Amino acid sequence: MDSNLKPSKEVKAILNIAKKLKIDVKQKLNPPQIAWQLKNQKSPGYGILGTLGNFSLITGKAKSGKSFFINIAVSTASTNDSIFDRFKSNLPLEQNEVLYFDTEQSKYHVQKAVKSICQQIKVDVPTNLHTYHLRSQPPKKRLEIIEALINSNNKIGFVVIDGIKDLVTSVNDEDQASNIASKLLKWSEEHNIHIVTVLHQNPSNPKARGHLGTELVNKAETVLSVTKDNDIFIVESTESRNKPSESFAFEITNDLPVIIEKYKVKKKVSDNGILDDSELHRILSDAFTIEGNFLYKKLIDQLRLSYKKLQNKTIGYNKAVDLIKRAKFNGFLHQETDKGPYTLVEFDNYKSDEMNRLSV
Repeated sequence: MDSNLKPSKEVKAILNIAKKLKIDVKQKLNPPQIAWQLKNQKSPGYGILGTLGNFSLITGKAKSGKSFFINIAVSTASTNDSIFDRFKSNLPLEQNEVLYFDTEQSKYHVQKAVKSICQQIKVDVPTNLHTYHLRSQPPKKRLEIIEALINSNNKIGFVVIDGIKDLVTSVNDEDQASNIASKLLKWSEEHNIHIVTVLHQNPSNPKARGHLGTELVNKAETVLSVTKDNDIFIVESTESRNKPSESFAFEITNDLPVIIEKYKVKKKVSDNGILDDSELHRILSDAFTIEGNFLYKKLIDQLRLSYKKLQNKTIGYNKAVDLIKRAKFNGFLHQETDKGPYTLVEFDNYKSDEMNRLSV
């Protein structure tokens, strides 16, 4: 830096912060402490599900079993014992308290969930578990309550936020999404805790919902997906900064999740016909370069042409019908009347409250 330059007080303050954040390659840093882990079945050792100083994300469709998996997560963090002889918590003794926030369920159902956790860990009233139902509060107040409780207890080591979308007014608001991700990074690093968040996937694809989902997937240490196959719930690690944990399955017995030993998770067959929302809109945009609006039959024909042009493959009539249904559900297509022509809605404007409600 030029010694002749005299930075202002504001710049000096920023430079002092930057100095503390500068990385010293010679400084010995220990790896982050494991918050919870899963014992492998196919190989020795454990897979890391989360470490202190980071946050993770659990995704899945509505009613896919996410809340039952949260039961496993909170049970694991709330006890020194192993859950199902596979899940283990490594929280330090001085940071063994757990905050559990539910933003969606009624007080009765949240208490029912906690009773299931008590049954799982065989403790009538776990003194290190603090549970709050936040459904009655507006998004801003929910966020303030969570932040205040995290900041006021230095014994907290594990935090679960079941319903992270309820801390914002829209999952597609970029500023709010960035703010939530920044809060999670700040809380987890400053307090050296692990935070588990839960967010729905899009109805039409396995991506976490909205700009909020994109931000959380990008910033999370671990992303776990929960899917339902008949009465079986399957958990898979889709993103991880550590060695990914093995996939596993559980079922519900007497209202409690129970691990299915030696369950073989079926390999998913790649379906190249599945598009994400932005690619579907790109195909529609190409179709609408021919005309500004289409009646239904003409839209199907043009959509098939644009699909072949951009995807280099042919789709049948029924597939085109399904794509149009999905586009209407997402708000990509607009009709003034039931049998009227379709017009294209710009991608940035498709973020309808109706879609958000249907996705819950």
